[in-house]
Order: sequence, then C-alpha cells, then structure tokens
Amino acid sequence: MRPLLRPGAVAILAALTITAAAFADLVQAPPAGATVARTTVARASVTAAGAVPSAVPAGVSAAAADLADTTSGVRLWSRLLNHRRPIASLTKVMTALVVIRAGHLNREIRVSASAVAYAREHDAGSAGLYAGDVLTARQLLEGLLLPSGADAAFALAAAYGPGWHAFVAKMNDTARLLGMTDTHFANFDGLPWPTEWSTYATPRALLLLAKAAMQSVTFRAIVSQRSHWLAPTRLHHRYAWRTTNLLLGRYPGAVGIKTGFTAGAGYCLLFAARRDGQLLAGVVLGSSMADPGLRFTAATRMLNWGFSQVRRSGSG
Repeated sequence: MRPLLRPGAVAILAALTITAAAFADLVQAPPAGATVARTTVARASVTAAGAVPSAVPAGVSAAAADLADTTSGVRLWSRLLNHRRPIASLTKVMTALVVIRAGHLNREIRVSASAVAYAREHDAGSAGLYAGDVLTARQLLEGLLLPSGADAAFALAAAYGPGWHAFVAKMNDTARLLGMTDTHFANFDGLPWPTEWSTYATPRALLLLAKAAMQSVTFRAIVSQRSHWLAPTRLHHRYAWRTTNLLLGRYPGAVGIKTGFTAGAGYCLLFAARRDGQLLAGVVLGSSMADPGLRFTAATRMLNWGFSQVRRSGSG
C-alpha cells in the first residue's frame, strides 16, 4: 500500500505545525496595545470616495504590501504599491483563474511522468501526483492551490494551453485584460526560471488578480478549505492535500487565498477575510527570507488594523 503522504510533504507539514503554534498566540491577542514601532511608509490615496485612514498598521514585515476594502473599493493602506517584485507561487492564482475561465472542469487529465519529474527536479511544492493517474481539472485545481503543487500546475498548463508556452501566453493576456500593469508571467507556477525575477508583479496588480479570482465560486470554494481528500478509485491513488495558508481556521473570517516562496521572492501571502459584511483583501511580498510565519503575522496585523478602520468609518 502506498503512503498517504510523500516524505517531503510530511516534513513540510511538520514545519507548518510548529509555525502555527506561534501564530495562534498572535491571533488570540491582537496587537492593538502592543508596543511595536509604527511603520513610516506613506499612505496611498483611496481608490474610491471615503476617508483616508489616520494611521498605519504597526509592525508589518513586508518589502511591499497592499490592503483594500473590496466591498467599498477603498484602498486602506499600501507600501510600494507599484513596485515590481517576484511573486513565487502567488502565480498559481493566475494559473487557476485561466483554467477556471476556460471551463470544462470535469475533463479528465492524465498525469504525465514529465509533470511528476518537473516538481521533483525543481524541489518544488508538490501535490504528490502519480504518473498515470487520471484526475479531473477541478481535482487538479485542488492540488494546485492547497499544497501549491507544481506537478498539478504542469498538468493543467499542458492540458489547457495546450502546452505550457501557449498557456503562459494566456496568463499574460488575462493579466492585461485585468489591468495588471507592471506584471509578467514567465511560467505557470512562479518557480525561479529562467531567473528569480522573470515572473513579477506589483502589490496593486496582485489585488486586482485576487479580486477577479475570488469572484469565482469554484476558486472561493477551493481556497477556503483547510484540507481536501480524494478516495482511491480505479483511475487514481488516494490523495490528502492540506493548505499552506495558516490564516485559515486561525484568523476569524479568513477565506483564502495563497502562499508563495522562492529565495528571490521571500515569503509571500495573498489573503482575504470577511467580517460584518466587509471583505478585506491584502498582499504581503518579501515578508521574510527566513521565517515563514512572519507573513501570517503581517497579514493578521494588517487585517486587525483594516477592520478597525472600517468600523471607525462606519460609526462616523
């Protein structure tokens, strides 16, 4: 009988569990009264009618960031809003959006040996796919977005391009349609090839992408899950996929969406949370080069501050 999870996946899950304990402490005790130095980054102007917040979120570790109230269209805060940065696996949000918009999510796709070898050779995040297994596009989207599977990205790009060159062209076409300026996709998963900076975007562009993706019922349903399980069938092995997004189940109202990391991008997070009818979305790029937990800490502080600003504006 084949193991439920590959050895590499077990190690990753163990690391996430250690990080989760420290992260839980922060969520239970929001930093409203913490003695943390405030950032000195200038606030961006709002994108719609509304008051500019009078303060900034404190202690946000990020090279670049953005936070917006997607319900009202107001940008609450940003840091280097239009600064290009490598985005690692946040790329897979666009991969998913292109597939979802193409439709036919019940189509069956056979996992190639090339897809499995690609993830292994790049030492990339993996859905643990088995060559020869047949899964639907919807099932592969689960493996793409929850464990951040480069093997699933490869399989989807090959099927929906067809071929990865054609698929990446569709990703860049979609970016232009969404108004994602200062954005370029060199591949289908955000891995650092040909170079660390070949795939890049800005915080502003990534929130446009997040807004478009979260309009899809299918996308929202997938990224809001903490885990997804597939029972074995005559077509495929058993799979157990867990999200890499530690906000889910730990930050009240968190609804997604995607983590990312490469040596060039650092630890990144595209996130969203809903509270009292308001949906806030944000992004943290280059939160840390060494500590994966800092991106969740940064997102938590941004969301706590953002919801306090929304409440203040509503009560005024």
